Amino acid sequence: MAESTGLIVPRISARGIVLRPFAAGDADAVREASSDPAITDVTTVPTAANPGLAEEWLERQHERAATGVGYSFAIEVDGECVGQIGLWLRERDQGRATIGYWIRPSRRRRGHALSALQTLTEWAWSVPEIHRLQLHIDPVNDGSLRTAERAGYTREGLLRSWQRIGHERRDMFVYSRLRGEPMTAQGRGVPGP
Repeated sequence: MAESTGLIVPRISARGIVLRPFAAGDADAVREASSDPAITDVTTVPTAANPGLAEEWLERQHERAATGVGYSFAIEVDGECVGQIGLWLRERDQGRATIGYWIRPSRRRRGHALSALQTLTEWAWSVPEIHRLQLHIDPVNDGSLRTAERAGYTREGLLRSWQRIGHERRDMFVYSRLRGEPMTAQGRGVPGP
């Protein structure tokens, strides 16, 4: 009998946020996110999502866990979904996982992405095969660059022509954290917040 690849998305509370599985009531957050090209160009959130497209996107987040692709979490603050963060396990057999995140436009600049990234980073080490966490960030996304650095990720370099964004190939910065590294700010050994 084949072993199941299904994952169970847990509920994690820390730093004033809750990471949890997506629910039907989160469709408003997806619809708002779908109006922002900075999100839709680099994620699977559909452009200009109507209620049906938002529901389909929410269903796909559950399928990702069921098929073992990774964990897709809603970021909840005060009972409201403010964004998404995912731990993607496509390279789990190599000891690597990738994290990606977005915050809906109306809830940005409040520290939610940083809290979510710090929380998911700590939880990710509970997956025994993972020894390296990585982020791929568009060089023009100043908010995500600051978030990665404040969460103690180290900028390793520029991946040229790494990803299609819209209709063009774009460079991406790669950031990483290794198992056992202390939580630092700016990736330089300075104690973090």
